[in-house]
Amino acid sequence: MRIMRDDGRVTSAATRRRMSVGELAIWRALVDTTAELRRILGAQLLRDSGVSPADYHVLLALSEANGGRLRSSELAAEIDWERSRLSHHLGRMERRGLIRRDDCSTDSRGAEVSLTEDGARMFRGATAPHALAIKKHFADALTPAQFEALDDILRTLQNHLHPEQAAAITREDLHV
Repeated sequence: MRIMRDDGRVTSAATRRRMSVGELAIWRALVDTTAELRRILGAQLLRDSGVSPADYHVLLALSEANGGRLRSSELAAEIDWERSRLSHHLGRMERRGLIRRDDCSTDSRGAEVSLTEDGARMFRGATAPHALAIKKHFADALTPAQFEALDDILRTLQNHLHPEQAAAITREDLHV
């Protein structure tokens, strides 16, 4: 719904009104539930495989990267960590033999982070139990209809947060 303001500008109702008590409660439930899922899944990951959630996050990003390696700046962006946090964590992982840091061949200031055989083995060993835990604590709680609704909600939020990406995808779908 569009509303004409006294100054002649048109605004939508969504930009004018405050969130309702119900909307705020749903937001809080989302924040609390995702935090609880991360806590439960992280504790079970550590208990089942000895891999911390932070290690798993790094190992997952590297395992999905082309050649099992990323520049440290790309890795930081991929997992949404500050560079200093990543640098300290990579140092601990390197001392345990899970990753290796090498000078970047194209930029003397950068480093490339790669998965070692031990890191790949640890990641593979953690993946199946972690997938089972995700199924138990997340997927088993939802019906197929709820999954479809959640997918629609998440896509809508991503398109809202990144409209430029949504526009590019739409243009690709339309072959423009």
